[in-house]
Amino acid sequence: MGKSSKDKRDAYYRLAKEQGWRARSAFKLLQLDEEFNLFENVTRVVDLCAAPGSWSQVLSRESTPAPREQVKIVSIDLQPISPLPGIITLRADITHPATVPLLLKALDPDFDPSTMNPQASHPVDLVISDGAPDVTGLHDLDIYVQSQLLFAALNLALCVLKPGGKFVAKIFRGRNVDLLYAQLKVFFEKPPEGFTANLEEPLGVGNKLAEMLAEKQAKEEPTTKSATQTPADKDGIYDVEVEDLTNEPLKDIRWVAPFVACGDLSAFDSDASYKLPDDHVSLDPVQPPTAPPYKRAIELRRQNGGAYKKTGPATAKA
Repeated sequence: MGKSSKDKRDAYYRLAKEQGWRARSAFKLLQLDEEFNLFENVTRVVDLCAAPGSWSQVLSRESTPAPREQVKIVSIDLQPISPLPGIITLRADITHPATVPLLLKALDPDFDPSTMNPQASHPVDLVISDGAPDVTGLHDLDIYVQSQLLFAALNLALCVLKPGGKFVAKIFRGRNVDLLYAQLKVFFEKPPEGFTANLEEPLGVGNKLAEMLAEKQAKEEPTTKSATQTPADKDGIYDVEVEDLTNEPLKDIRWVAPFVACGDLSAFDSDASYKLPDDHVSLDPVQPPTAPPYKRAIELRRQNGGAYKKTGPATAKA
C-alpha cells in the first residue's frame, strides 16, 4: 500500500496534515462551531479524552481573543499528549475519582485538596469530550462502554462547568439512547426552547458507527431537578445526590432529538475516495502517536521478520 493511499481514501486526513491539525477530528469541532457558535465568550475550557490534541489545537486557535493570562485550556487523556503551546496537559483516567482533584488543581493553582470541595472555584465555560472506547464490533457492548465513558465525562463537567456553560460529548446511538437523553436532561438545557440535544453528523466524520455529538447548555437557574456532590470520602470517591422527585408527576422520558447536519454540502465526503493531483506530495502526520497501544505489536512483528517474514532479524541473518 503506497504512502498516498490514505490521502486518496480520506480527504479530511489529507486536509488535516495540510492545515497543521494533529487529527481529522479537528474538522468536527470547527463545523460544530460554525453551526452553534460554541466558542463565543469562551476563555476557559476542559478537553477530555484529548489525545492526540486536535480539538485542543482548535480551542487554542479559535477561542474568543483575550489576554493570554485569561485563557485557560486543560487537556486530559489516558494516553500521553505531546505538548501544545499555552495548553495544560494531564495524563489521567477520567473514570477514576482521583482525576477530579487533579483537574481542579490544574484549573486553579490555589486549590486545596484538603478542603474536600469537589466544585471548581473558577469554573469553565466549555467542556468537550470526543472520547470513545476501542470498539469490539459487538455494538451493544460498544454502546454501553461508550455511555459509561460519557457519564465519567459528565461527572467531571458537573465539577467544573459554570451555570450556562456548554458540554459537548460524543454519543453512540443505540436502541435505548432516549434513556441517556433523559439522564442528561436532569442537568442541561438549551434556552430558549428548554432542553435540546442537537445531534450532529459533521461531514468530517465517517460512518464507521452511528456516532453523534450532543451539544448542551447547563441550566442557568436552580430547578426542582437538582444534583449536588457530597465531599469525597477517604478514598477520594464522590457521591452524586439527586433531589427526590417522587412528588412530581411522572413524565414520559422518551424524547426525539433533532438531527442537525453540520458543514457545507459542497465539502468533501469523508467516505469517498478522491483522485489526487499529479503534483501531490504526501505529507507526514503532524504529530505521530507517542505511545499507541499497537506499538508493542509492531515491534514484535518486526522482530519476527515483518508481516510476510521478509524483513527484520531473520533476513539479516540470511
